[in-house]
Amino acid sequence: MTGPHVAVFDYESGNVHSAVKALAAAGADVELTRDRARALAADGLVVPGVGAFAAVRDALIAHGGDEIIDRRLAGGRAVLGICVGMQIMFEHGVERGQDSAGLGEWPGAVTELDAPVLPHMGWNTVEPGEGSVLFRGIERERFYFVHSFAAKSWELDVIPPFPQPAVTWATHGERFIAAVENGPLSATQFHPEKSGEAGIRLLRNWVESL
Repeated sequence: MTGPHVAVFDYESGNVHSAVKALAAAGADVELTRDRARALAADGLVVPGVGAFAAVRDALIAHGGDEIIDRRLAGGRAVLGICVGMQIMFEHGVERGQDSAGLGEWPGAVTELDAPVLPHMGWNTVEPGEGSVLFRGIERERFYFVHSFAAKSWELDVIPPFPQPAVTWATHGERFIAAVENGPLSATQFHPEKSGEAGIRLLRNWVESL
């Protein structure tokens, strides 16, 4: 019996092959695609992203990814953003003096970390948000980060009866958002596909929630 069908959206920005292998190890029936219909039909969609905020956003839009994400979320269909694939879900990013619009799924800005050493590269612990599904059973594990920019505040005001998002934090120089679980939209600032067994278990938690 195969697992849930997961599409990794291939828009030429991200460590897509590592993500495909990690998702397969996590039990997903995974494919790498840029086909709109297949990305819409999958049980889960993964949006990786590596590089500059504006370049990742532009590449995603050029391949119709913004519309695919909007349609999936409107229908309550799961989306998982990774690294810059998480950052572009916010309203805007400020990088090297350039203020660029994001997808606006969440309010707030992505800005440079105030830290003695950048990029933040390597393993770090996280503080999982209350009610987290992604970090179930791996609350004390370490995950692999490679970034200089992050969202540092959570500004979405969720009114009951809608459930409160689970916001996970980490610290490098200052506190920043390491992951968010907000209805069908989840995202991680770190790379689960580079985080060894802990990353596989996190992806398995997500796959099993589909």
